[in-house]
Amino acid sequence: MNGRIHSVETCGTVDGPGLRYVIFMQGCLLRCKYCHNPDTWNRSEGKEITVEELFEDINSYLPFFQSSGGGVTVSGGEPLLQIDFLIELFTTLKKNGIHTTLDSCGGCFTSSPYYVEKLDRLMQVTDLVLLDLKHIDKTEHKALTGMTNQHILRFAKYLDSRKVPVWIRHVLVPSISDEDQALTDLAAFIDTLPNVEKVEVLPYHKLGIYKWEQLGIPYPLEGIEPPTAERVRNAEKILQIV
Repeated sequence: MNGRIHSVETCGTVDGPGLRYVIFMQGCLLRCKYCHNPDTWNRSEGKEITVEELFEDINSYLPFFQSSGGGVTVSGGEPLLQIDFLIELFTTLKKNGIHTTLDSCGGCFTSSPYYVEKLDRLMQVTDLVLLDLKHIDKTEHKALTGMTNQHILRFAKYLDSRKVPVWIRHVLVPSISDEDQALTDLAAFIDTLPNVEKVEVLPYHKLGIYKWEQLGIPYPLEGIEPPTAERVRNAEKILQIV
């Protein structure tokens, strides 16, 4: 089984518990205005690699995982675009006692029985899902990402129905995703999901702008600055983090 990856990070500390081997998959359907990896969008680019090749490298870091309670996180792009590859990779990892985390925006979720059957197989070997909920309002979500969010919210409900542990992530963008009413509505939705173990507010940053420039793509959030510490605390309070 071959997959297409963008890159790997061998000692990640922010994408799940402990030290993580983070795999950034190639391909994404969303076009988030603040994306810091626009070079992952094109599904035909990236490096082609086998599960065996990846596992050989992952295995060399196993002592670090074992000592820190870490494991492997697959991010993107959108990993679920390569679900067959993920099933094989996570199955291999679980056979070797390695913690598995999926970092997804749920942008390619569909309720078709064929797809759900594959998701069920993947969830059987997934220990944790980091779910990006970018905006609770479908119109604002489309303006921010190019897609509405109904199927993404259904994905969140699917994960709850399968009792998959979830950490919710919300990128806080001034004037876009930090409005109090939107945050209150997001909190109300999260409250319907008993499987959510943690909620994280990720302050918007501009570290990926240079990639947009390299790709010759106009950066759509030009002039927007990162949120103040006060607005971050406000979001954390509304989302019941503090």
